[in-house]
Amino acid sequence: MATMTGVMLPGDRTVRHVEREVPQPGPGQVLLAVKASSICGSDIRAIYREHLGHGPEAYQNVIAGHEPAGQVVAVGPGCRRLAEGDRVAVYHIAGCGVCDECRAGYMIGCTSPHRAAYGWQRDGGHAPYLLAEERTCLPLPEPLSYLDGALVSCGFGTAYESLLRLRVSGRDALLVTGLGPVGLAAAMLGRALGAGPVIGTDIAPERLAVARRLGLVDHAVPAGDGAAEAIAELTGGQGCSASVDCSGSAAARLLALRSTRTWGRCAFVGEGGQVTLDVSQELIHRQITLHGSWVTSLRHMSELLENLVRWELRPDVTVTDRFALADAGRAYELADAGTAGKIAIVAG
Repeated sequence: MATMTGVMLPGDRTVRHVEREVPQPGPGQVLLAVKASSICGSDIRAIYREHLGHGPEAYQNVIAGHEPAGQVVAVGPGCRRLAEGDRVAVYHIAGCGVCDECRAGYMIGCTSPHRAAYGWQRDGGHAPYLLAEERTCLPLPEPLSYLDGALVSCGFGTAYESLLRLRVSGRDALLVTGLGPVGLAAAMLGRALGAGPVIGTDIAPERLAVARRLGLVDHAVPAGDGAAEAIAELTGGQGCSASVDCSGSAAARLLALRSTRTWGRCAFVGEGGQVTLDVSQELIHRQITLHGSWVTSLRHMSELLENLVRWELRPDVTVTDRFALADAGRAYELADAGTAGKIAIVAG
């Protein structure tokens, strides 16, 4: 039986390379040659540093990587759509397929014991090959690269979903707090949907510089003292009609809310942490609509792939550093530092 080397995350900021057999696809499954597998902030927060999940949500000591894209190299019995040679991006949750959330395409919300996330409860993309359910694979259209597909698998899909929830359009000034990979995606896609100006904030000068260099924001505002006043000045004292927090920071969440104009809409996307706010003054009296938005649906992920081609956008421009699988330790160290754009592991 052929073997391969994959990457596990045992915690305590450690990367472990392990040997595994190359899997064979069963009914309804395909085997992918992984071409790109990017690193998500959730991997850093909830697996790389320490294992935070509990019960069925816990990391199960599998091969990591929940943002994969690759090429089909073997097809199991019963597959109806994919064939060898097809290029695909992978929706990173394999749900039960029959609950209400799965039927709506939101397998992220599946609560069945059969639910398994790639890289969390079943082997993910940090390996040369990935065993995937056909129903979680979406065709990757030309001219998008495998790296584009990997980024859509979670980060860009998450950003797109939040903007759809906010109904962002050309009528909106958009604020993005947190210019990590998801924030960069939200800025890029918000502009494509017509928003302007697009204002971004972050505590890291390096990430502000990435957003400026890529031209994703009209204004890059350092977070901290003076940020709220700067945003108010840039919007004629009104604030932004739409805002999205991609940081998970309590301070950034409050900044997003407080910089949303009366009757505006705000979405929280960044995971983890807590926030305390004066509900009457900051939410109710200003008629703010606050959304919690978690990943995306199969339908919206497919729609996003099509729109990226139509808009002539390439998510991979947000990747600042690429590593070989053998250098996964360095890749995770850099991602953990929180100063770079997107970090990706790519096939040679």
